[in-house]
Amino acid sequence: MAMTKVQKPGMLLAGITGLYIAQSVIGGVTWTSLPAVMREAGVSLDRIGLVSLIALPWVLKFLWAPMIERYRLPRNGGNRSGTIVIFGGLASAVGLIAAGVLDPANWMSLFAVLVVVAFAASTVDIACDGFAVQSLAQKHHGWANAAQVGGAYLGSAVGGGLFLYLVGTSNWQIAAWSMAAVVVLLGLPFLLVSARVPTEQSREHVPSLLHSLRRPALRQGLFAAAIFVVALKVSLGMIGPFLVDAGVDLATIGILNGTGSLVIGSAAAIFGGACVRAWGTKPVLILALILQASLLSLLAVSRITEALPVSVIMIIAIASSSGVMAFGFVALYAQFMRLSDSRQAGVDFTLFQCADAAVSIVGGVIAGQIAEVLGYGIFFSAAAALALGAVPFIAKVATQESYSLSVSDDAHVAP
Repeated sequence: MAMTKVQKPGMLLAGITGLYIAQSVIGGVTWTSLPAVMREAGVSLDRIGLVSLIALPWVLKFLWAPMIERYRLPRNGGNRSGTIVIFGGLASAVGLIAAGVLDPANWMSLFAVLVVVAFAASTVDIACDGFAVQSLAQKHHGWANAAQVGGAYLGSAVGGGLFLYLVGTSNWQIAAWSMAAVVVLLGLPFLLVSARVPTEQSREHVPSLLHSLRRPALRQGLFAAAIFVVALKVSLGMIGPFLVDAGVDLATIGILNGTGSLVIGSAAAIFGGACVRAWGTKPVLILALILQASLLSLLAVSRITEALPVSVIMIIAIASSSGVMAFGFVALYAQFMRLSDSRQAGVDFTLFQCADAAVSIVGGVIAGQIAEVLGYGIFFSAAAALALGAVPFIAKVATQESYSLSVSDDAHVAP
């Protein structure tokens, strides 16, 4: 049976945007706010680098993605995406409440709780991605991509901005419990719209990893994603500690992260989407790498020479962590969605995201070690060289896709 597509996607897009924002609130708390809070609590940089390990469920979720996708889309019966979102969202909220009870300096216990939260959030993400690709006609995939990237930066503004502000002006507990409430509220719109989306009652295809990995286009996409992500994101976890060591207080960093994510990140995502429509994905990926290399070089110079004022350093840091990231990831996620088979989009899209998370973890751990031993100057210099060195590889392996391509709304990507 052909996939049933939503003809009026406005409400559905609002629902999935809420979920993407909620997942990014959790990510912002974990990967943007937590390193800065830990640094202020006196935790060493090499321990802060281990924050990346909390992303392990995002790396390994491909292992349970086929099971989740088979549950979500049974051979006979209705779509169960809403059920997955309910249980995953409640587990995430309870985990954030538990994290609020812990001391940020007690990093091992806090990491254990946040790993559970990451497991729940990553499981919800499997269902959300699959639901979006399956339910929206391909001509609307660009809007879904905007919901992913735009939602990510709105969520980061809350988790990486508002959260740090609350920690700085009140305390860790109030901040964590506030985020738990936000996550619950953001999940409600999806529950309202998911039941209204037409679903097919019988399905011949059985989602599996083997089906995904047999496709050459998907394997090439995984390689391109790994190269791009490690080059663009390796410096992300050290920017917060770098600003703390430069004398910037947590409340200011929170405002900076929130404003950067909300304004710069959102604007860059929109601009990136326009560039993808006009040029295709490959030029946007390459330009993002060149811009990132330039900004990281400036951070390295600022640390080595101490010639730049703190205000300029903050502008450079937020342009790197919010502006260039949003701009580049619009193009990367456009490739992800185009290469996903709508019959098992939760599995295919998950594989791409796992490649993203895997290289982020490895890069984050190595980043912490390099910064601790060799200092920020050498670290940012190496990160800039890595971004620039990735350009020829991306030029070779990335596909040239544009949303202006004419494709049948109900077409599947060829297996």
